Amino acid sequence: MCGILGILANKGPISNLLYDGLLVLQHRGQDAAGIVVCEEDKLHLRKDNGLVNDVFHKEHIQNLRGRYGIAHVRYPTAGTASAAEAQPLYVNHPYGISLAHNGNLTNADELTRELYKENLRHINTNSDSEILLNILANEIESNRKNINEAPDFTPEDLFKAVKGLHRRCSGGYAVVGMIAGYGLFAFRDPNGIRPLVYGQTKNEENYAWGISSETVALNSLGFEDAYDLAPGEAMFIDINGKMSKKQCSEHTKLSPCIFEYVYFARPDSVIDGISVHQARLNMGTKLAQKILREWPDHDIDVVIPVPDSGRISAIQLAKELDIDYREGLVKNRYIGRTFIMPGQSIRRDSVRKKLNTVDHEFLGKNVLLVDDSIVRGNTSKKIVEMARLSGARKVYFASAAPPVRYPNVYGIDMAASSEFIANKNSVEQIAENMGADRLFYQDLEDLVESIRFESTGPQEFDSSCFNGFYVTENVSSEYLERIEKVRSKSSRQHKGISEEPIGIHNQG
Repeated sequence: MCGILGILANKGPISNLLYDGLLVLQHRGQDAAGIVVCEEDKLHLRKDNGLVNDVFHKEHIQNLRGRYGIAHVRYPTAGTASAAEAQPLYVNHPYGISLAHNGNLTNADELTRELYKENLRHINTNSDSEILLNILANEIESNRKNINEAPDFTPEDLFKAVKGLHRRCSGGYAVVGMIAGYGLFAFRDPNGIRPLVYGQTKNEENYAWGISSETVALNSLGFEDAYDLAPGEAMFIDINGKMSKKQCSEHTKLSPCIFEYVYFARPDSVIDGISVHQARLNMGTKLAQKILREWPDHDIDVVIPVPDSGRISAIQLAKELDIDYREGLVKNRYIGRTFIMPGQSIRRDSVRKKLNTVDHEFLGKNVLLVDDSIVRGNTSKKIVEMARLSGARKVYFASAAPPVRYPNVYGIDMAASSEFIANKNSVEQIAENMGADRLFYQDLEDLVESIRFESTGPQEFDSSCFNGFYVTENVSSEYLERIEKVRSKSSRQHKGISEEPIGIHNQG
């Protein structure tokens, strides 16, 4: 999972806006950050591994001169990504194209071979983004070969290229890019798996266009309204601020990733017309209703959230159960999100550094801990242990999401599926493994209903990590086996176990 951002304004520089926007999107990636801007027809690029504040200093922002550009934050995927694979990426022909990408291609290996054999293009990294960039460049070049008119780039050139890209690429992808000297572009995969929004400022004298993974980044930068780019749709904004938009796929279906609402997106974002905050409140309501159905005479004294993403559901759950809500776990805000940290040993070490208990909120009480989801269960187990050490009489646990049993192949590098605690274990066995007295999972039907509760948009979601159904319908068992090997290898590497290399593409 990554965060992408693009800005074009009639007055520059805009590097400070891109920097501020990346800070707002930092939750989507903590491994690397990058910004590229265009000054007339010259590109200025800065990218490196690290947090946004670590990669960019005052002098870097000052040197990024230009009035349009794109930016990216990367989260660690399977394998070890080098600074060279930090985005945005760039290819000089045709025109000079730079690109930032969020998602994952499920036919990356096939495309790499095809690009080399048929298009004579060499892929130099393990990044899906480089594949997308080269396919787009090749499609633009191929479409213009027989054109005798002036070589100026047009929106139609982009739309034809994206249409060709959609035919060749499979998976989930949201892309923002830039044509040097011409303007910004963006497009979204035909299933709309990864989010992408755009907006424009109201000031006609000092106008600006913005494109982002989440509405919250545009809101923070002063864009009053944000609109979702439709599945399969592409847009182009020229250097004079004229926007063109076109549907570039013959077959589209809005199936956004359900895990965006469960965990990844900020609660103050709206994705495909759905308030993430409201969706998480609804999750709390549905989970409370399940507890009351299955355990009407419960003895829960207090509801305590696992901060931060479990908080909103926990607040609503406590209200529905009519019991006390308390903040019993205090988060160190200078520790990153453990879900997207590389290596299980790092995650385990981070739990105690990240969270500490307020003992009197646990002492002598039957406590219900509420988290957004449970993947491996190691973090949850540690938190249950902390609750008991703080004097809790009984510790119950509730997950706002269903059991995670299948790999996500569209841009979330969760783990090898063999590491999922719900893999081949019953709810009772999982509770015993975690040390909890009782465990509740959200039902998938209730999760879907929670998210589409107020929505006139998507009625279908990519819920593949819960139900094993992949919306692109071309995810083979062989591909899943390869994902399993790659992610198992990655886990062993972070534990210090060496082995022979396995080919892998990093997700955007």
